Amino acid sequence: MDILLVASAFNSLSQRVYAELSDLGHRVDVVLAGQGPDAVRRAVRDRCPELIVAPMLKTALPEDVWQRHTCLIVHPGPLGDRGPSSLDWALAEQAAEWGVTVLRAEAAMDAGAVWASEAFPVAPVGKSDLYRNEVADAALTAVHRAVRRYADGSYKPRPQSDPAIRGKVVWRDVFRQERRRIDWAADDTATVLRKLRGADSQPGVLDELRGREVFLHGGHPEDELRGEPGRLLATRAGAVCRATRDGAVWIPELRPRRNSGDRAPFRRPATDVLAAPDLPESPAPLELPPDRRTWTDIRYRQHGDVGLVSFSFPGGAMSTDHCRRLLTAYRYALARPTRVLVLGGRRDFFSNGIHLNVIEAAPDPAEESRTNLDAMDDLVEAVLRTTDRLVVAALGGNAAAGGAMLALAADEVWCRAGAVLNPHYRRMGLYGSEFWTYSLPRRVGADTARRLTEEAQPVSAATAARIGLVDGLLPVPAQGFTAEVERLAAELAGTAELDRRIAAKAAARRADEEERPLAAYRRDELARMHALFFDPDAAYHSLRSDFVRKVPGGVR
Repeated sequence: MDILLVASAFNSLSQRVYAELSDLGHRVDVVLAGQGPDAVRRAVRDRCPELIVAPMLKTALPEDVWQRHTCLIVHPGPLGDRGPSSLDWALAEQAAEWGVTVLRAEAAMDAGAVWASEAFPVAPVGKSDLYRNEVADAALTAVHRAVRRYADGSYKPRPQSDPAIRGKVVWRDVFRQERRRIDWAADDTATVLRKLRGADSQPGVLDELRGREVFLHGGHPEDELRGEPGRLLATRAGAVCRATRDGAVWIPELRPRRNSGDRAPFRRPATDVLAAPDLPESPAPLELPPDRRTWTDIRYRQHGDVGLVSFSFPGGAMSTDHCRRLLTAYRYALARPTRVLVLGGRRDFFSNGIHLNVIEAAPDPAEESRTNLDAMDDLVEAVLRTTDRLVVAALGGNAAAGGAMLALAADEVWCRAGAVLNPHYRRMGLYGSEFWTYSLPRRVGADTARRLTEEAQPVSAATAARIGLVDGLLPVPAQGFTAEVERLAAELAGTAELDRRIAAKAAARRADEEERPLAAYRRDELARMHALFFDPDAAYHSLRSDFVRKVPGGVR
């Protein structure tokens, strides 16, 4: 079928719907609702879709569109749920199970006939992580079912006047900041974490720190540091630790209010926003004791012949500091006596490459772009030059641009079945680096590499496995990903042919180096990237600014 996706943003869910429907042979186009109702009408008129699907929509479809065409809205709430803040309420009310409903658009919000629904367990994670994983898994199951039913032509969607639905109808209003506000003197740690996690990506929790109104993004428990409730206690890897009445929490990111006068009113590491040099640094060891309950964005664990370097950075973005600390951890892992080294392995984002928010906020964004990219290249090169053991990149979630190329530097790439890959840079106006001109053609061939980077479309995990971007597809829920990776890594470490494989990769690396050194790939890529970074008229600068500031109708 010809399907048109209408979305407020081409986000993780929209990309996954696009990629998976395309995999099934449907001809899928996308229009961003932020470009305005006339753009939506024009797209409908020009493409004459058989079906319109709205996987993520913050504004209403034009009435003349939904009256003339079947338009399916993907609502992140169970049967009968209505309102714009469904997931927020699910987390605030500590629901054990929630759902996704695919319903037909009509005048009243979320009141249309139901084409499909799917339940999912609510994992104890932040809203954005839940949205990209459990919600997205359920949404794709429901979307696939609804599209099949529509194509079949015999299915009659259930009106919400159906007694089985009518008794469940609940309107949940906008979840406003008043409900999110933290009372640091009265709220216990569990309550604080619930409020922080319910707004970790958007909209954040509005609060005051040192006389400034800021939004708090993300929250993690701390088991040792204590202090007066509300007091800032320490920093770690860009995050700040803040005392609660019965403990403390780590907050990785802050966002200044738009009207605060801050030139960078967008999310970035908390210490960058706060500029609090008087707070003590509280480092965590790479190998945390098993009984510690504290936050760290990089960890090392070892089980026999398997070493695991796990990391998780907000939004998958890797600043200069992130890259350098991860490289330090990687070198630490190389000094350990293992035969298999796993990079990644946590649920949610693997990596999206350089940190555009930190770059945009820098005094000299061009210079910070160069510095960040050099640090990313150092990390990728270290992985490529590892020849004494097998390296596995384990993608529990999405990977894009330089983050995708970091994964491709490994010997094997294992990917959760729900992940989406964007192995390209063009939509940010960039040529690309991270040795992509070496790694990508080596895996998929020159023609496919050219198509992936020029078409710049998201790739489903299934297609990634089919074309060679991914070696192992793990059809497990997000909560089971880490355990499955550890099981498979242990199996790999115990195989009789592992020594032969390690020797073969070392020989292949020597042969590749003689044919063309890695330094040559890096030099040529960086020459093109630096030319863009330091050209004030390059599209990269405006595209980056629009992306960071979430300009409606921006990058798709």
